[in-house]
Amino acid sequence: MTTPQPTEPEPTEPKPTDQVQRPDPTPLDRKIAAAFPGVVVRKDLVKAVKGNAIVPTYVLEYLLGQYAATDDDATIRSGIEQVRRILRDHYVHRGENRLIQSRIREKGRHRVIDKVSVSLNEKLDIYEAEFSNLGISKVEIGAETVRNHPKLLTGGVWCICDIVYAYSGNPKDVPWRLHSLKPIQLSRLDLDSYTATREQFSTEEWIDLLIQSIGFNPAMFGPRAKLLHLVRLIPFVERNYNLVELGPKGTGKSHIYSEFSPHGMLISGGEVTVPKLFVNNASGRIGLVGYWDCVAFDEFAGKKKRADRALVDIMKNYMANKSFSRGVETLGAEASMVFVGNTSHTVPYMLKNSDLFEELPKQYHDPAFLDRIHCYVPGWEFEQIRGEMFSSGYGFVVDYLAEVLRSLRDTDYSDRYQRYFTLSEDLSTRDRDGIHKTFSGLMKLVHPSGQASPEEISTLLRIALEGRKRVKDQLIRIDDTMTAVSFKYTQAGQTHTVTTLEEDEYPELYHREPEASQSPEANTEDTGEASPSADAKRTEAADTRAHGSSSELKEQHVKFTEGRRGFTYDRYFGPYLRGASRIEVVDPFIRQPHQARNLMEFLETVAKYTDTTNEITVHLTTKRDEEPRYVPRQQENLETIRTNSAVAGISFEYSFSDTIHDRSITTDTGWIIMLGRGLDVFQPFDTDWLDLRLRQQYFRQVREFTIAYMRKQ
Repeated sequence: MTTPQPTEPEPTEPKPTDQVQRPDPTPLDRKIAAAFPGVVVRKDLVKAVKGNAIVPTYVLEYLLGQYAATDDDATIRSGIEQVRRILRDHYVHRGENRLIQSRIREKGRHRVIDKVSVSLNEKLDIYEAEFSNLGISKVEIGAETVRNHPKLLTGGVWCICDIVYAYSGNPKDVPWRLHSLKPIQLSRLDLDSYTATREQFSTEEWIDLLIQSIGFNPAMFGPRAKLLHLVRLIPFVERNYNLVELGPKGTGKSHIYSEFSPHGMLISGGEVTVPKLFVNNASGRIGLVGYWDCVAFDEFAGKKKRADRALVDIMKNYMANKSFSRGVETLGAEASMVFVGNTSHTVPYMLKNSDLFEELPKQYHDPAFLDRIHCYVPGWEFEQIRGEMFSSGYGFVVDYLAEVLRSLRDTDYSDRYQRYFTLSEDLSTRDRDGIHKTFSGLMKLVHPSGQASPEEISTLLRIALEGRKRVKDQLIRIDDTMTAVSFKYTQAGQTHTVTTLEEDEYPELYHREPEASQSPEANTEDTGEASPSADAKRTEAADTRAHGSSSELKEQHVKFTEGRRGFTYDRYFGPYLRGASRIEVVDPFIRQPHQARNLMEFLETVAKYTDTTNEITVHLTTKRDEEPRYVPRQQENLETIRTNSAVAGISFEYSFSDTIHDRSITTDTGWIIMLGRGLDVFQPFDTDWLDLRLRQQYFRQVREFTIAYMRKQ
């Protein structure tokens, strides 16, 4: 692997005040830096050098990749100063364009970093460049340069350019001359080395590397959330992939398509025409789909928006057949189509009153259009972006990863599951196409060699099935002529049913037909997961109706998928605590403040479901914090819990043991509840006291975990 060599002069030694505080590298960071020298960068450095420059991330990382792609502190500091100097001296701010124009005139020549777009002047038969921030146009550019970089003709490309000022005396002449132009992109790629080096990492490590590469801290996300983030990358690695993501504001839906790759174009959903997107019949010039790997429509949602019916019709044909017509001629293209937009209602509201596509403009709320979507990413599962979610670890220079993904578009891994798994026979051709393309894209991202274990393949296949199922289930709501199909796969004679997360959370709304209330043991035969009841208020009375009395409780095993909401201690522990006077809790991880909060919330459940007119004792067995300096804080929290529990008539006791491992709740009424993750089942969330999730467990997302209910023998 090689990277472009610096062309700027050697930097001067930075001042001590310019040093950037460096976090301690993790073992994974050290492994990344050693395995991929020259093509990885510390992600927090982008913020350190960006300042007020409105420049895409891949431009900054291109520069950082040249000057600061190292693990050496001194070189990083020197590289940061060099990149800052380059941006200071050569990046063109819109408000300073006249100053830069004057500088070019006075010096005769100056290097700039700007977005360049090119058009053909048919009258003079020459190509002319326009500089977005510099504010100059009609700059003649050679035909060979345009042929080498055709994307200059549509949308524009960020480039490093040398501009020359040569006034001829003729007022009709443009004094600006383009001496050199270099698009900001990788000059060479060794894909074989990338694929081979991938094998040095475990699957979990590799996924974390990809998450860090797109700028996020993997420690803040569970396995499912990480894979959903990777689904956003599939349009860059898979040809003609059609993706939709609708969800709340502020979850980073459009970030990937605007900042991640020089091969992607993000446009406003209301600012595109047939000539711009597909072909101009007058000039014969092909549109965006002919030049970009991914065309994303931002702010696509909005019921009141109006779309050109001709555009919708051509788009439907393109999304289905990878082609479009120009008069009597049919043209093909490979651009993937992405549609992202905001929802204004919650998932249960949409399921109750309409469908999960309800926010789309009327012209796009069309079964024929929606059936061409390969995957629906549930945007409501993503947390709103917060500062602590950003990574300070090492990740690929995004331009390097973008080139890797582009090269992998030539590879097809859609059949790699067939050695182990068989899809349900009643899936339609379009269902299979959607599943295959999503699966192939995830395989290329996570397993670029195409080799993976059955368990790893199963994980990716379930995500692919779910993404297409979400589309199909909503189509059935919209179009009565469509029939339901089984999204199942078979392995060695055993059938696995795939459900969407919102189907598990809101079965009575998802399937429309009225259903009887279900207890935790219901709906576990196919998925092994418990479905919440229909009680919206989640009161104790409703919980009693859902679970029945203590004598009706059963031994069972339930599983919760990552990202699901609706789990509460009241609902899944409360009924098993009734009648108890002594409760033993074994959980080795009651250390951090949020874990102490979980324990206090469990004691709230104890207070609700037991008779506190009697003596109620709760005894906790846990481990001391591994960090000796935090042990006093841990003990102080437990003492506070002891004091506060007395208000509810609960005698709280605790002890420490260094040998415990399993997590459980045992009552003197004969129940044992085995806890896969103990009480710490919730994903991290903002602990602002105004956050509703702080008061209502029901609205928190959970990690993947299991619960087993057993009677003592």
